[in-house]
Amino acid sequence: MQEVRVRAMRPADADRVLAIYQQGLDGGEASFETVAPSWSAFDTGRLPRHRLVAADADDRVLGWVAVSPTSTRAVYAGVVEHSVYVDPAARGRGVGRLLLDALIASTEAVGVWTIQSGIFPENTASLALHERAGFRVIGTRERVGRHHGRWRDVVLLERRSPAVG
Repeated sequence: MQEVRVRAMRPADADRVLAIYQQGLDGGEASFETVAPSWSAFDTGRLPRHRLVAADADDRVLGWVAVSPTSTRAVYAGVVEHSVYVDPAARGRGVGRLLLDALIASTEAVGVWTIQSGIFPENTASLALHERAGFRVIGTRERVGRHHGRWRDVVLLERRSPAVG
C-alpha cells in the first residue's frame, strides 16, 4: 500500500474535499444531501479544529473527516457529529480507519466525550468501519426522511470516550 498520512485540512484542499464529498453523495448511500455544499458553507458548518484529510505521498487527498457541534448548549460541548468520506479509488486501503483514529485522538485531546453519526443501514461498509473503530449502534430512526423519492432509515451510532469524562 502506498504511504498514507493524516494531516490537518487546509483551504487549499477544498476542491478535492468537495469532489470526494460529491462522489460519496452520488453513490446514494452516504447522506440525505445530494449536492456538496460550497466551500464557504462547508467551512461555516464544521468545527475548524477537527478537520483532517488523509493524503498520499504526493499529498493528494484520499479522504476527509470533520465534525459539527450537535448543539450550541454548553452541556453538549463535548458531543460532536462527524462525517467521513473516502475517494472511491482509495476505499479498502484503511484510509477511513486512519481518519477515524486520528479524529478520535484529536477530539479526546480537547475533552470531547462523544462522537455521533447517522448512517443509512444499507451502507454496510461504513457501519463495519465504525464498529471496528469503537462506535456502537444506539438505535435506528425509521423512515426519518425522504431521499431520491423514498423513505430512508438512519442508524444512529456513537463512540463514548473511555479517556474523557
